[in-house]
Parts: sequence; structure tokens; C-alpha cells
Amino acid sequence: MLSRVAPWLASRREGAAAGVAVRVLGGADTAQLLELARQEPVANAFILSHLEAAGTASPTAGGASILGVFDGGTLLGACWAGANLVPVQLDPELAGLVAAAAHHSGRRYASIFGPAETVMALFAGLEQFGQTAHEIREDQPLMSISGPPAVRPEPALGFGQLADFDKILPACAAMFEEEVGYSPYLGGREYYSRRVKGLIRAGHSLAHLNDDGDVVFKAELGAVTPEATQVQGVWMNPKFRGLGLSAGYMAAVVVMAQTMAPVTSLYVNGFNTRARATYERVGFQQVGTFATVLF
Repeated sequence: MLSRVAPWLASRREGAAAGVAVRVLGGADTAQLLELARQEPVANAFILSHLEAAGTASPTAGGASILGVFDGGTLLGACWAGANLVPVQLDPELAGLVAAAAHHSGRRYASIFGPAETVMALFAGLEQFGQTAHEIREDQPLMSISGPPAVRPEPALGFGQLADFDKILPACAAMFEEEVGYSPYLGGREYYSRRVKGLIRAGHSLAHLNDDGDVVFKAELGAVTPEATQVQGVWMNPKFRGLGLSAGYMAAVVVMAQTMAPVTSLYVNGFNTRARATYERVGFQQVGTFATVLF
């Protein structure tokens, strides 16, 4: 835990305010973090979903923590530091402080994702410590919709069932490998399997299995808060691509997600013009820009 700005922090060398400090958040910081994150409930759906479930900003049993940047007793910005780094209302000028703290924690991170300018500033800070990226996606439109979708929802989409876990898991793994370029089982099958099963149990897995038992389409609500949901893992079975089905399924995702929160959001790679066109057809509009750095 860093209670003061240490001399090895890059931002201090660049002239960071002398009173600025980085430390791991605890339970007493929960209210400040909530207030900060609620300034942008769509962009901060990930951390708000965590706080909704955990009820505290304290470190998790699995060792994940939240780094906070303080000026005196005022929380200026924060960053989730678990399997991934996820900034929360963090000014890019303060990202060097957090990058140094994240590096010196000794954890390994699979990615950084969140608002583009801050993500790239965090990565620049980590680069100073020799960190290299597997892939950088600097332009990922953050999109959202409130109200009904603009196209007819596909009625066959439903909530994933544990009875179908053995069908849904391979579909999730296929989506993951298509998206990031390697298997989610590289670190062991058990962790990823628990993640998928947990989403099904929570009612955050959406899927359509046809009469042959094939997963035609699937998606997950990766973050759920009272204000917004964030859709992740959108995948159409290759056998059914090119048939004009995606918009109807995404419209159904919106309808089902809006039973939990009024706003449905997602972020998409800027180069994926076909997916962006589908989301726009359904009624999603760009509300920001994310970036992802994959390690």
C-alpha cells in the first residue's frame, strides 16, 4: 500500500502536486468511490457492478484491489487492479502514479480497458517499467441505448440455463479466442468455466439454442447496475452468419437487459464496421470512446 507519493513514481518526477497520494482503498472509501463512479454510470459500469455486488471498496478475497489517487482526503480518481486494470474517473495526468503503483504491486494484468485517453496514459506509464503489449485497440466506440430497440427483437433469445452449460461454454470460449487471439483455457479451464457458470446462475447469460442443440447466438451482461448494463461476449455461430440475424438478436438483448436497468451499453472495436452498423441499426448511439491494451 502506498500512503504517499513515492520518489520512484514517474508523475512526481513530472511535477505532480506534492499533496497527491496513491493508496489501496478500504471500506471507509466506498462512499467516495461510489460518488465518483456515478458521475459517468455508463463508462463506469464495471466498477459500479462490483460495488453493487461486494458492497465495499475493500480488497477482494482473491487479491484484487482498487487504487485511489487522493489530494488530502479527496478521492480524485481510482483504478481497479485485479486480473485487469480498469480506470475510474482517472485524469490521464494522474495515470503515471497509478501505473507505477500497479507495477510495484507485483501483479500481472491481462489487459487495461476503459476511457481511451486514460487507458493509453496508463499503458505509457507501464511501458516505462518495461511492460509490452500483445495488442493495442485505441478506438473502441462506447455505445448505449435507452428505450425500445429500433428493430423487432428475436423472440427465441432467452436466459442461459445451467442445463445447457456444456453447449454455452464452448461458444463462450470460441468468442473469446476470436476476440483476443488465444484460448481462455491457457491458464486452466476451471477459472473460465466458473466465470461462465456464474453468469448463467446470475441470469446474465443470454443464448438461443436451436432444436439441434447448437448455440445460434449468445451474449452476456458483463456488468449490471441499477443505472446501466454492459453487454459483452456477443457471438453468432459461424454457421448462421451473413443471414441478417444479428440485429434481431441484439434487439432482444436490449429488451432483456432493460428488465434490469434502463440503459444498455457496450463497446466495440472501431474497425468492426459490420458490428457497428448492426448496433446503430438497433438504436445504439456512441457516447464515448474506450480503448483496450492486451498483454
